[in-house]
Order: sequence, then structure tokens, then C-alpha cells
Amino acid sequence: MSRVRGRDTGLERVVCTGLRKLGLRFRTHAKDLPGRPDVVFRTARVAVFVDGDFWHGYRFPRWRDKLPPFWRAKIAGNRIRDVRNFRKLRRMGWTVVRIWQHASRRDLDSELQRVKSAVAAGKQSPRTTY
Repeated sequence: MSRVRGRDTGLERVVCTGLRKLGLRFRTHAKDLPGRPDVVFRTARVAVFVDGDFWHGYRFPRWRDKLPPFWRAKIAGNRIRDVRNFRKLRRMGWTVVRIWQHASRRDLDSELQRVKSAVAAGKQSPRTTY
């Protein structure tokens, strides 16, 4: 467990490299936002999470029963926390994009285009200031 990286994982580095190649500028691991998103586009108000299939429970109900109780509880807690953080971000006016590990390995370019589209849409929409 202690060797599992929480940030700057190989997958995150690949995604960040791809986003830079598309000409996008961003920050990583914003401490002031719920869930500390992996990639943040502040002007477009887009938060990107790069999630591993195991740790964040992709299709968790299908394989949950194969895990020991500790891991079942751990991953269930991660999923609950993810939903809570995504809701908080959306209430704050942010667009949340989630990139799953399996999807990025299958077709990274389409995942990067999803992010680019969200950033472009975020920059075009007018913001109301209070």
C-alpha cells in the first residue's frame, strides 16, 4: 500500500503530456478544490480526474464479492467520496471530466478530445459573478 502513488502516476503523466501536446495549459492537484482534481483548467472551470479502475471501482458491483471485506469497504468508500466531490464541484459551477484507466489505454486520443471539448465549452460560456 505504501508504494502506491496518490499523485503523478504514470497514467496521469501520460494524460498531462497529451494535453500539453494539444496546446492546453493547466494546473495539477488543486488543493483548494474538493477532491483535489488531477488536472484543473481554472479559466474554463473544468476539473479532470484520472482514475484507476481498481481504486475507484469501475464496475464495482460486478467484482465486489471477490474481494476481502477490507478492500470492499475501502473501494466503496472511495466511490462515495468521488460522488460527493463531483457534486460539490458541480454546485460550484465546475465541469467534471473523469478519465478511466481502461478508456485511456484503449483510446487516449478520444479521452483527450473530451477534455479539450469541455475546456472549449467552458471558455465560451459567460460567467455570472456575484
